[in-house]
Amino acid sequence: MTEILIIQGHPDAAEPHLCHAIAQAYRAGAEAAGHRVNVIDIAQQDVPFLRSQAQWEGPDWPPICAPAQAAILAAEHLVLVYPLWMGDVPALLKAWIEQVFRKGFAFEMDRRGWHPALRGKSARVIVTMGMPGFVYRWLFFAHSLRSLDRNILKFCGIRPVRWSILGNAEDPSGRAQSRFLAKAGQLGRRAR
Repeated sequence: MTEILIIQGHPDAAEPHLCHAIAQAYRAGAEAAGHRVNVIDIAQQDVPFLRSQAQWEGPDWPPICAPAQAAILAAEHLVLVYPLWMGDVPALLKAWIEQVFRKGFAFEMDRRGWHPALRGKSARVIVTMGMPGFVYRWLFFAHSLRSLDRNILKFCGIRPVRWSILGNAEDPSGRAQSRFLAKAGQLGRRAR
């Protein structure tokens, strides 16, 4: 049994989207296989944006941090699900990551360098997008996904980090969405 934390990164709380269905399919697969799952939906949270280095380094962390950090510490495997917006992570998800994955929680710094604090955890990043996945991967070099992988998750000690790039998310036939949901359920069962 694996402790899984799904971070639902779609910023629109007004209605369910494909990302919500994918997260639910992952959760259903994981729970059917006996894994325990917790979900954080960032669209349901009051996420303040960091506006200065003083805010980043200051001791006053917003109320969203403590429960999110406790959930991350309890998890063995993190699953981030979000849509690609303007070639990147949605701003609200990025703001949440900046608030939660702070120095003093996700890593430490001293005169000898940086020390990752989240070793022993793995991650799956599931990204939906309108363009074909191979275009994002090969033409755009999956730049924003690589940045999240290397500069945040691995920097904090989370390894391995696996990707699922789900292109053509707006396929009017619905075939792509059906494949995504089936794949998410399989990944959940395997806690991958």
